[in-house]
Amino acid sequence: MTSTTFLGDNKNRFIDELIDFLKIPSISADPDKSDDMAQAAEWLECKLAEAGIEKTKIFATEGHPIVYAEKRINDELPTVLVYGHYDVQPPEPLELWESPPFEPKIKNQKIYARGACDDKGQMYMHVKALETLITTKNLPCNVKVLIEGEEEVGSSNLEGFLRQHTSMLSADVILISDTSIISNDCPSITSALRGISYIEVELKGPSRDLHSGVYGGAIANPINTLTKLIANLTNDKGKITLEGFYDDVAELTTEQREKLNREFNLEAYKKELGIKDVFGESGFNTLERTGIRPSLDVNGIWGGYTGVGAKTVLPSKANAKISCRLVPNQSSDHITSLLKDYFESNCPKHSTVEVTVLQGGEPIIVPTDSPGYMAAELAFQEVWGKKPVPTREGGSIPIVAMFKKVLGLDSIMMGFGLDSDAIHSPNESFGIFNYLKGIETITVYYQKFTKLYQTK
Repeated sequence: MTSTTFLGDNKNRFIDELIDFLKIPSISADPDKSDDMAQAAEWLECKLAEAGIEKTKIFATEGHPIVYAEKRINDELPTVLVYGHYDVQPPEPLELWESPPFEPKIKNQKIYARGACDDKGQMYMHVKALETLITTKNLPCNVKVLIEGEEEVGSSNLEGFLRQHTSMLSADVILISDTSIISNDCPSITSALRGISYIEVELKGPSRDLHSGVYGGAIANPINTLTKLIANLTNDKGKITLEGFYDDVAELTTEQREKLNREFNLEAYKKELGIKDVFGESGFNTLERTGIRPSLDVNGIWGGYTGVGAKTVLPSKANAKISCRLVPNQSSDHITSLLKDYFESNCPKHSTVEVTVLQGGEPIIVPTDSPGYMAAELAFQEVWGKKPVPTREGGSIPIVAMFKKVLGLDSIMMGFGLDSDAIHSPNESFGIFNYLKGIETITVYYQKFTKLYQTK
């Protein structure tokens, strides 16, 4: 039986299994979901075993478990290490979901659920691709699978695991599906990612909440103070004002920028997002702002009274979460230090400030002339009928830099999601076309990679 025939015969089962997986609320950020996290790991290990992988194991960590599986064909053949994650983002705000986030619903040929695209759907494509290849006796190389449960909270236990099991995880390339394509008519491969520096700022004023009528005008309001400090981090031209922020930014030539500027429908982009106009650093277009330039955003801000009706309170403190997306040559440690120094040195005497580092990750560029990358190109071209476009994504996958540092391996980011899939947002979805086409493309990838590796 061919892989194509097996895929066609089993596509409905593959969809049903993903729906079952999506029902598990594996929210790594929620301490109350530890049992669900364990259930997701056990469910996944079972499915890997059912796929025909004899060696499977769940490794406990100080946080959530890591699922590992290994299928060896021949020591003379190359080895692909597949990475994915089974944890998902919190689903809030729940009131904006059109259907419950953990009750998957198929509508308009899409599966709607939290984790549908990020990353359960995309990760599970690899499990089904391996089942297809193993069952049809077409697996051409060795495969290792590493699936963690803490990607959405910073992968704090992953680096230690990698260092402890370096020999076990030895491979020739890492394959990841946690990114997107331009469209179903224009496939693409992510060749670069931005890094991240993520902090939380707490600014304190008086020792308790005060009556704004009695104390207003005499005591500094922490919310007012914090928002002014944040506002001064950028100017009206979209430039970040932190001294030294751009010192290490890799500047691209005009020719390099032109190669990145693929066909892009700005009006459709604005319509989809419900905005009248775009905004960003002057001198760069939208694709450049999200691909080759750094950014700074407030991801959350709170303080004082936010309930129903009025309460004339002068709050005792205010908080904000702030992240910077970083580009090649920038260091997350350096940018985090700049942010920390800024708030500490500019905090007025009437207040105190505390900065907590939440997350850091380095930007990454993947060579496009390696067997791993070229195999992805060939697989897309065979299955989709079009050569994929290399793109630079604005998001961050810190583990890609971690893999390079610890294991010395490049990661091929072969994603199948769409920007319209609303990852991290209400009504997240993943197209059934993308899910099934992704499985097919991954099966072809193994064939192409093995041939290229053997002839390099």
